[in-house]
Amino acid sequence: MTPGVLRGRLESGEFTVTAEITPPRGADPKAVGRKVEPLRGWVDAVNITDNAGAHVRMASWAGSLLAAQAGVEPVMQFTCRDRNRLALQSDLLAAAALGIPNVLLMTGDHPRYGDHPEARPVFDLDGTGLIQTARTMRDEGLLLSGRPLSVRPDWLIGAVESPFAPPAGQRAAIFGRRVAAGAQFVQTQFVFDVTAFARWLAEVRDLGLDQRCRILAGVGPVHSLRALSHLRGLPGVHIPGEVDRRLRAVPASRVAEEGAAMCAELIEQVRQIPGVSGVHVMAPGHEHVIPEILQRAGLARRDVAGGGRAH
Repeated sequence: MTPGVLRGRLESGEFTVTAEITPPRGADPKAVGRKVEPLRGWVDAVNITDNAGAHVRMASWAGSLLAAQAGVEPVMQFTCRDRNRLALQSDLLAAAALGIPNVLLMTGDHPRYGDHPEARPVFDLDGTGLIQTARTMRDEGLLLSGRPLSVRPDWLIGAVESPFAPPAGQRAAIFGRRVAAGAQFVQTQFVFDVTAFARWLAEVRDLGLDQRCRILAGVGPVHSLRALSHLRGLPGVHIPGEVDRRLRAVPASRVAEEGAAMCAELIEQVRQIPGVSGVHVMAPGHEHVIPEILQRAGLARRDVAGGGRAH
């Protein structure tokens, strides 16, 4: 497996940018390319979600291959909701064989929140257990059964974290368990409260976790007051009163513009916090605004030579 752009960027210590897209609810092979095209040359890699929110979409592995064909390096997301340990290990090996260099491993949302609430959840492993499984497959060449692999994979292993979720004061320790399991980079939930995020990072630094795992702060533009209400209902998202007041102080026609400006400001602010290696920009359905936000935040366009394609 050829080492990825994302791995090189993180290892170099340069400020790293990832984004996220949701595969289509359909079989259009060009849909992923249309979403990632505006991001090409602006991000180091793009996450391809795995039935996010427990809503059926095109499989993450297929979306990852299509993103790579469009010239943007993929981060393939895996959740434990829909697969047992046999299927998870099998799909991880398939991703490696297909040249997908990065995996982001998480527990996943319960089906009751999605479009098939009657679906039976699996959760044979949780996110931390899956991270440890992937690390064992890569570093020791072993399956969970103890049987050896003929060829070891070589993914870059990622995790997610919600610094503002309960239990308060214990999130750094929870993050530490993911790092101990094998996470090499982490993407956080949306950051709107920079002061609280800085407090969490201080706890992370006290544990030395920033030296063992690269931290990408989750950011994103709020494009409407309806979107603001949706974000407020997401687990682990904390929106301070001043953010709410700022967005409600402008006419509805200007909320998207103000939300993009605020996102650029947040990127500039989190960039100054020790321990932050980059940002993960989430703008579902509005991926086309990400380049402008990055430019406003003072981030330069990347060199797209080589295209970030899977090999």
